[in-house]
Amino acid sequence: MHWGWGAAQRAGAVTADTPAGRRFATFGRRSMAAFPPGAVFGERSIAIGEDTLIGPFVSLSAGMVPGQDLGPVPVLQIGDRCVIGRGSHIVAHHSLVIGDDVFTGPYVYVTDQNHGYADPDVPIGRQLPRNAEVRIGSGSWLGAGAVVLPGACIGRNVVIAAGSVVRGTVPDRCVAAGVPARVVRHYRPGDGWSPAGSGVAELAEGVAHGPDLPR
Repeated sequence: MHWGWGAAQRAGAVTADTPAGRRFATFGRRSMAAFPPGAVFGERSIAIGEDTLIGPFVSLSAGMVPGQDLGPVPVLQIGDRCVIGRGSHIVAHHSLVIGDDVFTGPYVYVTDQNHGYADPDVPIGRQLPRNAEVRIGSGSWLGAGAVVLPGACIGRNVVIAAGSVVRGTVPDRCVAAGVPARVVRHYRPGDGWSPAGSGVAELAEGVAHGPDLPR
């Protein structure tokens, strides 16, 4: 049984050379999506870089339904040398960009779309959703169970603590934790990692400039 399951995992993995890999906008060299997958559709609007590992049971989707035309530019972009943890969901409708060397723990949820609720008399599930682009900077780590909401902009080399819910901007080189996530530590050149509350000017500068992300 173990031999058979191992054989199925090897045979079912998606790479650039498999038919499933060729359905993506790009699927980089030496990248792999492990078997078994989660829900995967909209591959033509998904670009995956090189040397990236997509764990088992990871859902990757672009658009509302399979076959939806989202235009010529991929709406979901995952960079080089990333690791997407087991059971994570990355759901894109508008623009969701993950930089290089981004690692996630298991069961992370990232989306650029949320339910609208402007009309209090209409069931929320029947109201038009709202989109807002999401950016996750290179070198960042998202802990297990983290949630990244529409409009979030996470800087470079950021740690998002397990179970945190991210909205808004998180500057470069900091640790954010909580619901909603707030900066609890940040890096100051010459002083190293410091608790939040010191170096307010540096934090403000990080928010103003935003993360350095691929375009």
